[in-house]
Amino acid sequence: MAHDHHHAHGDHSTSKIRIAFFINLGFSVIELIGGLYTNSVAILSDALHDLGDSMSLGVSWYFQKVARKGRDKEFSYGYRRFSVLGAVINSLVLVVGSILILTEAIPRLFDPTTPDAQGMIYLAIGGILANGLAAYKLHGGHSLNERAVYLHLLEDVLGWVATLIAALIMLYQDWPIVDSLLAIFISLFILFNVYKNLKKALKIILQGTPEEINPKRIDELLRAIPKVISTHDCHIWSMDGQYHILSIHLVIEKYNELQELSEIKQKAKDLLKNEHIDHATIEFETEDEKCDPC
Repeated sequence: MAHDHHHAHGDHSTSKIRIAFFINLGFSVIELIGGLYTNSVAILSDALHDLGDSMSLGVSWYFQKVARKGRDKEFSYGYRRFSVLGAVINSLVLVVGSILILTEAIPRLFDPTTPDAQGMIYLAIGGILANGLAAYKLHGGHSLNERAVYLHLLEDVLGWVATLIAALIMLYQDWPIVDSLLAIFISLFILFNVYKNLKKALKIILQGTPEEINPKRIDELLRAIPKVISTHDCHIWSMDGQYHILSIHLVIEKYNELQELSEIKQKAKDLLKNEHIDHATIEFETEDEKCDPC
């Protein structure tokens, strides 16, 4: 029964992300056409942002399904790392797009081109409604994936509110430079977030220690277990930023019964669970045993 509930929740999560994906993708196409029609680089930069979000949603939708496949002989840890690859691809697309927008927006600061402010207002209202609906579909999601996408869509709604304000200013004031300034701000905001995402993704790919895990604390917790003398050869890495893995050697007192070793291992795994370690491999050694990896 519990398995059926988990399966049903997984299907529900996938369905919500799929709906948000099609809403975002459809409006991104409208934005690109509208941005060209209104001659607004601010709209085009927002269109790029939404297109990047659509790619993220598409990747999230795909990997939400793939993750349920679990492990197989080809990928013994499962398919979680593929989501990191998707994040890198999405980030690189956003970097290229943002640079293209900046090369168009910066020259307009010195030679302003008046956009169609009224058309921008219509598109901004559409953007608020479309992104708001997509965010609503993911509101209250249980998975970290759903919550992360929800917050990203919420940022988009705020970006469209800024576009609407800029369009209203240009409707009543002859300040075409506002459009270029907004486009530059949005592009720099995208690049800032892309930098953070790429930094995190590369750390995962290079198997860096997750930020929320303290190796010194883990050593102290495990050495506090009765019969454990010391620890070494500790390796901690993450599959996708959420699922963390550890391997470690525990040096224990001699002449332990198999049952006692089993109790020590279970105690260690229970402590590691509280430290965000999802998968632990533990090897036992005695004090005078030679450790080849060390």
